Amino acid sequence: MFTGLVRSIGAVVESSKSGDGVDLRVQLELGGWQPPTGASIALSGVCCTVVEASGDEALFHLSAETLRRTWLGEAVPGTRLNIEPALCAGDPLGGHIVQGHVDSVGRIDVPIDGSRGGELWVEVPDDLRRFCVEKGSLTIDGVSLTIAALDGPRVMIAVIPHTAQVTTLGGAPAGTPVHLEVDVLGKYVERLLEARFGPTGPPMGS
Repeated sequence: MFTGLVRSIGAVVESSKSGDGVDLRVQLELGGWQPPTGASIALSGVCCTVVEASGDEALFHLSAETLRRTWLGEAVPGTRLNIEPALCAGDPLGGHIVQGHVDSVGRIDVPIDGSRGGELWVEVPDDLRRFCVEKGSLTIDGVSLTIAALDGPRVMIAVIPHTAQVTTLGGAPAGTPVHLEVDVLGKYVERLLEARFGPTGPPMGS
């Protein structure tokens, strides 16, 4: 589990085809900390498993499912990634509950300044919009954020300068693909209501 509080910005060192998946070698930039084999690390919001580590680099194998759900298959050497190691027992939960299980890929519609931040507008796919509520949580490329406004297919995030400076969202141009993970609590609530009332929900007036 993660919180969406990015620890560093890493970069792809190498990407190579491996069966129906991809092997991705990443420079983590975690101050010399070397994760053990089997550790979970979020790469721009995607929970990935370390299969080999050496120095400040780690190797990850991306499955076909991961490639289908994310933009990591398009990553090339030099592509920057938001890095967050998994939570340890006792760590503060400073953002919100983030699983690292990407729901879909959206796109930046209106970018922000890389130093000052500002109003970031992101296009959200149709099937995820019902989980987006004003003042609700949304993870974008692994960053825990709060939705400030909704406008049709878009959500707006008021990004503070610090977040713009320490994540890849700062300065990312319009059209950039971003990983989206909606609040898992909303998905559980929807599932429980469907089990009780069916897909149409409770009857009016109940």
